[in-house]
Amino acid sequence: MAMNKIQFQAGLSMRDFQSQYGTDEQCEAAVFASRWPQGWSCPRCAGARYACTHHGRKLWECLGCGYQCSSIVGTVFEHTKLPLSIWFLAIYLLTQSKNAVAALELKRQLGVSYKTAWLIKHKLLQTMVLREAPRRLDERVEIDDAYLGGEKAGKRGRGSDNKTAFVAAVQTSAEGKPLFMRLTPVAGFTHAALKQWAAHSLAPTAHVVSDGLWCFGAVTHTAAAHERHVVGGGRHAVQRPEFRWVNTLLGNLKTALSGTYHAIDHAKYAHRYLAEFAYRFNRRFDLAAMVPRLLRAAVTTQPHPLSVLRLSEAGN
Repeated sequence: MAMNKIQFQAGLSMRDFQSQYGTDEQCEAAVFASRWPQGWSCPRCAGARYACTHHGRKLWECLGCGYQCSSIVGTVFEHTKLPLSIWFLAIYLLTQSKNAVAALELKRQLGVSYKTAWLIKHKLLQTMVLREAPRRLDERVEIDDAYLGGEKAGKRGRGSDNKTAFVAAVQTSAEGKPLFMRLTPVAGFTHAALKQWAAHSLAPTAHVVSDGLWCFGAVTHTAAAHERHVVGGGRHAVQRPEFRWVNTLLGNLKTALSGTYHAIDHAKYAHRYLAEFAYRFNRRFDLAAMVPRLLRAAVTTQPHPLSVLRLSEAGN
């Protein structure tokens, strides 16, 4: 069997990471370079002339309007009391590990409290949510209905009140390889919900392949074509070649979640855990670049206070 080049790519080694981001000074410089690649610009008046002072963390003062700010003001890192090197290590662990990293494991690796580790993780996960939100899938797209949540007595499957419904969608290439994916929670599998999902998730030229679930017909309000296959149930249904990649990636998602998390509050945070999986998958072609890419996303994303992070997806 030929080696999978993506699976066996080198990535960013711990040694290289420490060489590039091992000190707070290096991390500060990386934040500055990522946020202002063309040179410092005042967040208030866009002026380029500044004076730099140092009171624990560097401060830049605009010589035009007098506004002062540090490199982390207006970013995901705003108001943090932690060294930036701790944040960078969290970024490294969340992007370079084979599977996701739970907040409890992050606590041990970073040497912080569980509450702090949870906050760091969910701030970075929310950054991934926002980064993935504009993605539209095109060309051939396999879609399926899926659920998060444990088994318990009562109604099972579609309509179960102890599960969170989401749409799994995978764009495939002309050679039949998976390119990009979206994992999006929905209120339910209704025509209205799928119409709204399609408007945000599909390009007008997409060719959607789905099973016989009637609500999937709503994708035609956005997509150019809809190929419907009535597959029935059981093992045979999930082995259909038309849905090879969406079923494969759903299996990988289930393995990743069960192997990483003891329990997740899927009713409130499903969108973040799903976005984490999709974010990593969609950037798998260049593992080493995921650290600077997530850093760039973090410094160009508005702060996420704990009060906002604790809200459900509907409240965001």
